[in-house]
Amino acid sequence: MSSPVIALSVPDLGPAEAAAAAASVDVVRGGKVDLGAIEQFERGIAEVTGCRYAVALSSGTAALHLALIHLGARPGTVVLTSSMTFAATANAIRYTGAEPVFVDSQASDANVNPHLLLNAADQLLAQGREIAAAVPVDLYGRCADYSVLEPGLRERGIPLLCDAAESLGAAHNGRPAGSFGEAGVFSFNVNKLLTTLGGGMLVSDDEDLVAHARKLATQARENVPWYEHTELGFNYRMTHTSAAIGNAQLARLPELLAARRAIRDGYAGHFADVPSVRILGRDAGDGGDNCWLTSIVVNDPTFDAAAAVAALQAEGIEARQLWKPMHLQPVYADATVVGGELAEDLFARGLNLPSSSVLTDSELDRVVERLTRWLDAQ
Repeated sequence: MSSPVIALSVPDLGPAEAAAAAASVDVVRGGKVDLGAIEQFERGIAEVTGCRYAVALSSGTAALHLALIHLGARPGTVVLTSSMTFAATANAIRYTGAEPVFVDSQASDANVNPHLLLNAADQLLAQGREIAAAVPVDLYGRCADYSVLEPGLRERGIPLLCDAAESLGAAHNGRPAGSFGEAGVFSFNVNKLLTTLGGGMLVSDDEDLVAHARKLATQARENVPWYEHTELGFNYRMTHTSAAIGNAQLARLPELLAARRAIRDGYAGHFADVPSVRILGRDAGDGGDNCWLTSIVVNDPTFDAAAAVAALQAEGIEARQLWKPMHLQPVYADATVVGGELAEDLFARGLNLPSSSVLTDSELDRVVERLTRWLDAQ
């Protein structure tokens, strides 16, 4: 099948990114390693998030994995997280041997229900379980409700790790995404708002956490003249060329954010007269979303999201159902879930719509026209 004419989310790369990548390659051809690009990118992301430290890594998954190790996730411990998320969140927990406990969403924005998560924590603690961390996910560029989660978890002595893979540039009550709790992680995958064509970042105010993660990411090599290792390490470093591209993208972050937000506003304007369509999260307050992917929920019990995706695909438009909840995934069939019904309903009735920052007005109009025409025909 040919690629869709209107893609869901493509990278917005221009001459600045191409020049940065070429310059980085030239440095390597000269027999050097451009560590300056990595250090610059780390400083830039730390500044955007307001965190003291940042370590550039090969993926957001790697960042989650290393942070969880430092926080004590291991066999016999539990990690609370969102059921509605990409598999990387749950996989990173399982890498450590810890047990993921999936928590249901809230209707307003599909993010984890903070009260349900804290209640689940109380029940687990009452059972004598050790909770290594809670990992709420910022879905589609909207922060989880940290005004409830952060103090509630602190009161219970549970570390908070923000899965901000999708929310760079977003904010909650004026605080940047990724800056809550013990640490935050970002993804710079090719489809993200800011891309390094593959990469991630761990941010924190905890110097020991970041130093440990940096060590683990370089095969846990000790600081001695020979190769010595006292703990298991990983090859999780970001490449210097990826960092160079990231620096060029970071200089354009306000532009990239404005474009994605304008796209969601465009969809909202078009769907204002379609009562069955709700823009996910738009009416939930705060307004600090980065609008990575504009998502809708169709308030019609007969709506079939999978059929809608197929119909749009036939029109050359790439749409996608919301994340399939982790508790429905065969690989996590044995995991504990708290609630789950709301996440299941969102999966059945929710869609991600094309949201690339390069999406044109005419393309957006076409998406809306084709979708509303299909809805009217049902």
